[in-house]
Amino acid sequence: MAREAGPAGERQRRCGALVGYFTSAKFLLYLGHALSTWGDRMWHFAVSVFLVELYGNSLLLTAVYGLVVAGSVLLLGAIIGDWVDKNSRLKVAQTSLVVQNASVILCGIILMIIFLFKTQLLTLYHGWLLTMCYILVITIANIANLASTATAITIQRDWIVVVAGEDRSKLADMNATIRRIDQLTNILAPMAVGQIMTFGSPMIGCGFISGWNLMSMCVEYLLLWKVYQKTPTLALKCSKVEESELKQLNIKKENDMKPAEGVQLIVEKDVTGFEPQQEKEVGCAARIAEPFITFRDGWVAYYNQPVFLAGMGLAFLYMTVLGFDCITTGYAYTQGLSGSVLSLLMGASAITGIMGTVAFTWLRRKCGLIRTGLISGVAQLSCLVLCAISVFMPGSPLDLTVSPFADISARLFENEPLPTIASPGGEPEVAFATGMPNLLNGSTTPAYADPEMSPEPVPLISVSLLFAGVIAARVGLWSFDLTVTQLLQENVAESERGIINGVQNSMNYLLDLLHFIMVILAPNPEAFGLLVLISVSFVAMGHIMYFRFAQKSLGKQIFACCTPDPKAVSDSSLPGNTSTV
Repeated sequence: MAREAGPAGERQRRCGALVGYFTSAKFLLYLGHALSTWGDRMWHFAVSVFLVELYGNSLLLTAVYGLVVAGSVLLLGAIIGDWVDKNSRLKVAQTSLVVQNASVILCGIILMIIFLFKTQLLTLYHGWLLTMCYILVITIANIANLASTATAITIQRDWIVVVAGEDRSKLADMNATIRRIDQLTNILAPMAVGQIMTFGSPMIGCGFISGWNLMSMCVEYLLLWKVYQKTPTLALKCSKVEESELKQLNIKKENDMKPAEGVQLIVEKDVTGFEPQQEKEVGCAARIAEPFITFRDGWVAYYNQPVFLAGMGLAFLYMTVLGFDCITTGYAYTQGLSGSVLSLLMGASAITGIMGTVAFTWLRRKCGLIRTGLISGVAQLSCLVLCAISVFMPGSPLDLTVSPFADISARLFENEPLPTIASPGGEPEVAFATGMPNLLNGSTTPAYADPEMSPEPVPLISVSLLFAGVIAARVGLWSFDLTVTQLLQENVAESERGIINGVQNSMNYLLDLLHFIMVILAPNPEAFGLLVLISVSFVAMGHIMYFRFAQKSLGKQIFACCTPDPKAVSDSSLPGNTSTV
């Protein structure tokens, strides 16, 4: 009987532990993030394709959409973060969730109407009605992106910290898991919606995304409520006044700690209870100036953070063409790589990205958080050396004697038509300056694949080294990203998490915008090698900033030998840190 009871009891304990994990706040947070990220990735992939399809295979609407999104986050990032700080956690999460998904659903419905009645809309009011529909789609899609930014700030920068509690190792593991979910959905979600659009139609794709977001919104709303119920500390939130008072009380070291306990944590209902009375006394001019003051205060607060240099170092990593975006993909097509090869390379980059999250958790336990960032930076730069070498290898089209605007200006002033290629359906397609084909119709032939335009095959040594460096560097990149993310979580005051991370998002978008401007100034494949060297330089400058931050934080111990440190908290407690982690 004892032998039978033993295995049975062990199975019950295992089942109980398994059920406990699947019903824990941590797992529910992962599940909600997976659903949210899957919908986001499907929408971001599909909306660009929809805009290209609607505007006659032109990239104009897609470029306008990208510019509007980047500009909006750049200008409104601090304001969104301030709104996150000033409102209750549950209210912020639910509001941003509903706004984001409702905007995507509305956009999908409008796009379906445009696809169905595009011919009729073109004839009404000389086509102005269709133009207004385009503007409406871009505006609503931008609202969805801003709501998505608010959701990311509140869940990934605040909720996850509270759920992890005082355990920083648990926080690191949760951050790594969130990034693994991001990596997987970034590859799988576009593939799924791409198959639906390929074997169905763009209109079916719109309907599927709208239906998915409606279902996902309901499930995510329920998951948020469950996580909120399972984590009572989410209902407690420090304000700036209380944190400053708490800091003063800690400095004075008063014997009676009751006043400190009374101001340390406040129930969010109390915060929202007295704010409206203050707002009644604010004049109209002050209300108008408030967003500008918030914008200024957010950037000033970001500059004054002890982790400012670390955040700037992360932002500088966005000023690069060394990633799997449309720019690098277009260049790869001009060098003779097929769509199938590129898809395999993207899959390999996702695998190395996941390896980076694993390396982060291991390095943090062995070397501490700040040194993990240093090691990750060295690893990334070492891999990017391959990219710099590829610029001078056989097959590289680098030719600085070619004017960046020579091809464009010749066509503009001589009235020559843009080169075209034959599509599978027999209709001509525009070959863009990047040499990227029209992927909407399933074409994977390079734009300059005509024998007369490309008489001999291009050696693949250069492009092979380039992508080998890009893929290998993802290990260091994602480990470094997780390091800076956790530094912000641990060392930013609870009352400023929203606004500081909002400004951090603005900085990321600013450098990302600059990298697109850099490509606009030098769009020819002959200048891509120069863009690679500039990108490596910016990555190096970002890691130099982080090194300076680490030097100020660790002092002479910066190069101390790594020792096992299960808690790994000693090197992340920076001077001036008021975080409640």
